[in-house]
Amino acid sequence: MAGNSKRKGAIKKTGKGNPTAGSGGRVRRGLEGRGPTPKAKDRPYHQAHKAAKRAERAKDTRPKRRTSSDAEWAAGRNSVVELLQGGVPVSAIYVAEGAERDSRMREAFKLAADQGLTLLEVTRNEMDRMTSGAVHQGLAVRLPAYDYAHADDLLERAAEAKEPALVVALDQVTDPRNLGAVIRSAAGFGAHGVLIPERRAAGMTASAWKTSAGAAARLPVAQTVNLTRQLKAYQDAGCMVVGLAADGDLSLPELVAPGGLAEGPLVVVVGSEGKGLGRLVAETCDQIVSIPMAGQLESLNAGVAASVALYSISQARVG
Repeated sequence: MAGNSKRKGAIKKTGKGNPTAGSGGRVRRGLEGRGPTPKAKDRPYHQAHKAAKRAERAKDTRPKRRTSSDAEWAAGRNSVVELLQGGVPVSAIYVAEGAERDSRMREAFKLAADQGLTLLEVTRNEMDRMTSGAVHQGLAVRLPAYDYAHADDLLERAAEAKEPALVVALDQVTDPRNLGAVIRSAAGFGAHGVLIPERRAAGMTASAWKTSAGAAARLPVAQTVNLTRQLKAYQDAGCMVVGLAADGDLSLPELVAPGGLAEGPLVVVVGSEGKGLGRLVAETCDQIVSIPMAGQLESLNAGVAASVALYSISQARVG
């Protein structure tokens, strides 16, 4: 009968809506190509995947970007002019109402105009508050928070330049002027970056910017939560780590001798003038290097020691 006719090849359904026997081939073909079931940690919406991501973030030592609350102020006509001349990044220039327009003030205005910076006029009381009572002479600038690089970026920079890495690491250096001097020397002698600890160390303040003479705008400065751990990571990446100290077992001339360690990937660790290298940092170094000096001078400050070592290393690599 016409009412009982079946479409040829149709699958008969049971009362529960499931295919009857004989449909297995079709079901298997429908599942072909899907591959094995992903592991729980690889499924984006699974709790195991979320837990793995949380653990990965917890292990990441990359310093978080500093917020605008870390912005700094530099006050005083000479300081402002020097910062502008050095190419230091500035958010805005503030001028106190009624401030005398002398030659330094006019020079600051000209530099600001050349760099396309905004001039904002505020009351003297407001400037006193913004600069925390500094002697501002009616002129101040606001520096944006510094955006630190990641420690791995320094090695990547060397790889991109197809050069053996040269990184300067600072241990317990708390004077921002020493940091600025090291950055200036590192930029001048071909280093690929400067590494500093996140805590108990000088950061990129207005003083460091000024001492670097603008070099901090060209050379990355990285922060690390744990200096010793990062030095070990550099060693694992193939770098030789040497620390500078007066009682070193290797002299700087030996380090830079033809065919010596200076020609390969190198991390130079500089300690503070008073305390030198910390114990754990010194123990992590592959070699402790001394700078031979005439006379009874026991040590050099961080900026000078870094300059001497970096100059010698750069000459060895050129040769």
